[in-house]
Formats: sequence, structure tokens, C-alpha cells
Amino acid sequence: MGRTYIVEETVGQYLSNLDLQGKSFVSGLLIGQCSSQKDYVILASRTPPKEEKNENLKHPQDKLDNLDEEWASEHANQVSRMLPGGLLVLGVFIITTLEVGNDFQNTLRRLVFAVEKAMNKKRLWNFTEEEVSDRVTLHICSSTKKILCRTYDIHDPKSSAKPADWKYQSGLSTSWPSLECTVHVNIHIPLSATSVSYPLEKNTKNGLTRWAKQIENGVYLINGQVKAEDCDLLEGQKKSRGNAQAISHSFDVRMLTPLLLNSDHRSTATVQICSGSVNLKGTVKCRAYLHSSKPKVKDAVQAVKRDILNTVADRCEILFEDLLLNDIPEKKDSKKEFHILPHRVFVPVPGSSVMLCDYKFGDESPEEIRDHFIEMLDHRIQIEDLEIAEEINTACMSSSMNNEASLDNTDDEQPKEPIKTTVILKIRHNIGVIAAFGIAVLAAGISFHYFSD
Repeated sequence: MGRTYIVEETVGQYLSNLDLQGKSFVSGLLIGQCSSQKDYVILASRTPPKEEKNENLKHPQDKLDNLDEEWASEHANQVSRMLPGGLLVLGVFIITTLEVGNDFQNTLRRLVFAVEKAMNKKRLWNFTEEEVSDRVTLHICSSTKKILCRTYDIHDPKSSAKPADWKYQSGLSTSWPSLECTVHVNIHIPLSATSVSYPLEKNTKNGLTRWAKQIENGVYLINGQVKAEDCDLLEGQKKSRGNAQAISHSFDVRMLTPLLLNSDHRSTATVQICSGSVNLKGTVKCRAYLHSSKPKVKDAVQAVKRDILNTVADRCEILFEDLLLNDIPEKKDSKKEFHILPHRVFVPVPGSSVMLCDYKFGDESPEEIRDHFIEMLDHRIQIEDLEIAEEINTACMSSSMNNEASLDNTDDEQPKEPIKTTVILKIRHNIGVIAAFGIAVLAAGISFHYFSD
């Protein structure tokens, strides 16, 4: 028997109401959470249509064989930044006007593998052997309303399709428990003189990979207590009874980084010639969600860890894309550059206890946030529902020879007209430098130091 997908009813309504706009098909992403017993789908998002350079061509990619895997993969990358800990892109859906043959399943298979491969490249963490490796493909025929749900094992490139059950349920995530964690970040990344040919982004990711090990090895307190991994997260919590409104529990998580003072632990020092360094400093607001069906402590801790890693890596990536897209040159003649990383903003999912997130630079407006949600997730949000995790300072860029800007001090002299660093909201055709939208409350900064000869 295949896997079972429990799906929020509003997802079914969304898929039924999707307008194909005269095309033969429309595709998108399925978002939710995996568990050992079943998977939960709480959101579906159509992939934005790609604007063609030659507008005289009428639907040049309207054939199923021309499904753009690269475009869909980049959309998945963008959406993955907007997911808090515990949520994943579980697979893809496609709606066609007519029933299709078995050959079409090969197209869906290639698509789901391409999407997962693209997202896996940017992660600072790896899936464990115990985790579910199945990803879903959902095909709906708009004329017959027939649904075909199948899964593929993404760890096996030769895996064949397996049937899966697709079941709707109302109020699926109305009482999912949330976990909140504040992490102070102070990461020093030396830039080796032997790797000057590497892009700054690649050097930074290598440094973050080393930092990720500290996050993985940390000790996590839940509501001030260390709990056994296999313990039920909701143990001792009040439960709703009868027709009473579902209770959504919230947990405070604190991370302790172990000191390597054990005499049995041998440490070595590495000496390397450096051409510069990257410093990441600030405070990160993290959030994760778990399904309410007997969630385990180990799953909660894992979701928080991954949100910490994702949000720091995503903000660095957004900044580098912003520098590239806005053609902001590196100040090589300066010994120090200072940049404000984007801040995190949370937005509630209607009818759910889950909140999605996004990232913004200080000079971006709430309207831009709203527009980006519409574009990436195909869902409207209310500006008044935006939850800013921390106070946002002006997103200005500066370079300094002697002074380092303070991340938390808003009394520093600000430019009369802040430098515009808004990230482009739309997916561009030059997909290699695809725009990353930004909104985040990581009041963190990134500084680049260049050593003189």
C-alpha cells in the first residue's frame, strides 16, 4: 500500500478554481509536512507563467512535452525560502484539460526530481535515513475531474511510480504547535588566498557549512527543559475536548552551544593565508511547526535546527542576488564593507495556525511584500496581518575604514536618502540570477574585510 496524503480542504478548492487561461495545462507546487505514517498538504501554489520574449508567439510552451523544469525548479527555490521549519515542498501538481497517456508520467517524474535536486543544492543540512524520501506528483484532469496521485523515491533515480491516497480534511492545521527560537549569530568566515577565484557566495556557503555543524551539535531546551528525543512533544499539554475550539500550543526553544572542553576531545589549529574575511553578526528569529498527531521532541528540534540554518543561508543568498541584480560594485579600495541583511516577516495562512515568512530590506514597502506573496504563492494576504519579528532598521549600505556599524543601534547617522536595494520581485528570464524577494527580521549584518598587501 502506498503513502497517504491528508490534504487541507482549501487546497482542493484552490485546485478546482485554478483558471488554465486558455492553456492546455498549469502546474505548481504542493507544500506541507512529512511524517512516518502519512504526509500533510496544507498549501498549493501555481508556478507563475513565464513571460515570453516574443509576445507574438501564442503559448509556445503550451505542450506538455515543453514543461519548463528549470522555471519550475526556480519557483520551488523561491518558495522554499518562504517556508518556516517543518514545512517542505512535498511535490508537484499539474492540471490538464484532457486526459493524457502514460508517457506523461515520465514528464512528471522528471519534474519532481528536478525540483528536489534544485532545492537540495542550497541546503546546509541533509535528510536522515529515517526520513520519508517519497515525493508526490498529482495529476488532475479539469474536464473529467479525475485525480491521479503517485509518489517517487527521490533517493533512487531509477525509482518507479507508486500509487498514493489523496484524502481531504477540513481544519487540518488549525492546531499545529509552533516552536519559536531566538539565536545570536556571530560567524567569522576567512577567505583563503588560494580560493580567490571562487565567488564570494561560494566561499560564504563553505563557511556556513562549518558553522552548521555547531547548530547540529547544539543542546536545545524546550520551555526551559531538556526532553528525551522520543518523548511526545505535547505530553502534559491541555487538549481540546468535544466541539471546543482547537488549542494551538506554542513552545519556547533555546539553543546551547557546547564548549569543547572535554579532555578526550583533540583539537587542532589550522593556519591559512587569507585575502579577507566575511563576518555575520546579529539575532535571528526562527519558527517551526509540527503536525498535531503525536509529534516527537526529536522532530521538533530537527525542524528548529533546519529553520536556523535555512534563514541564515537564505538571507546571505538574497543579499548576494541583490548586489548582483542592482549592479552594486564591491569596494575593493576599502578595507571594510558593511551590508544589512534582509529582515524576516511572518504572514498567517488563513484558517491555519501556521505562518509563512518572507524577507525584506528596510526600504521595501508592505505592498511589495503583498505582491510577492501573490506572485510566488498565488495567495492574497492582508497587509495588517504582517508580523515583523523585530524592529527593522533602515536598509542602507556603507563602507568604513575604521568604524563598524552597530546592528542594534538605531541612533547611528542614517543617510538622508537610503540607498535603494530592493530585490526584484518577479522571476526573470535570466534565471541564473533569478530575483529573490526579501523580507526578514534577522537584524543581522554582513561585513566584508579586505586585507591590504
